[in-house]
Amino acid sequence: MPLSIQIKNLGKTYKMGRNEYIALSNINLEISKGEFVSIVGPSGAGKSTLMNIIGCLDNATEGEYLLDGVSTNCNDNKLAEIRNKKIGFIFQNYNLLPKLSVRENVELPLVYQGLNSNEIKYRAHEVIKKVGLEEHLNHKPSELSGGQKQRVAIARALASKPEIILADEPTGALDSKTGKEVIEMIKEINEDGNTVVLITHDMQIAKEAKRIVTVKDGKIISDKYNTK
Repeated sequence: MPLSIQIKNLGKTYKMGRNEYIALSNINLEISKGEFVSIVGPSGAGKSTLMNIIGCLDNATEGEYLLDGVSTNCNDNKLAEIRNKKIGFIFQNYNLLPKLSVRENVELPLVYQGLNSNEIKYRAHEVIKKVGLEEHLNHKPSELSGGQKQRVAIARALASKPEIILADEPTGALDSKTGKEVIEMIKEINEDGNTVVLITHDMQIAKEAKRIVTVKDGKIISDKYNTK
């Protein structure tokens, strides 16, 4: 099966004054197209740094990261272009713009892609309908529940038709019932063919994925398929 993500001997070091902090060391990871993989580990393990690199929000300081066979070792503008076309993000705190409506929040990444207005409206309406928020098109985030806000975030992630969905603690701000509903929706996204990478500190959430990668002290210490 073709690879979505291929990481080779990757490392990330931050300079802190005269000192250096090694956030990631010798990371090797391959994720095939259509896989559902969770990356789990305690706070400070390095999973957020790894997420930022996988999401093309940051570059590694050593090693190589290939996304669909193409190197991501490039300048910020090119990295942003790759990110906008290839990756949809679902964040713990939704990252919705408060002054924009549900429809406008979902349309935003499509505007950045330079699509025409008819295509933008059509795509946004389709994904909002998919997440069950068609009746809330003109509502502002402040008028929505936490679960509804996360559904908007999911719709926004899907709008640009990305190959990879990167979900960073997507249930962290939700109650358990709503969290389960969001996880089921993420599973459906995976079943539709998207590669899904789920970042979490919660092993129970991690177990919802088909494969669990455990990170500790900046290194991958386990990579196993879920046999539940």
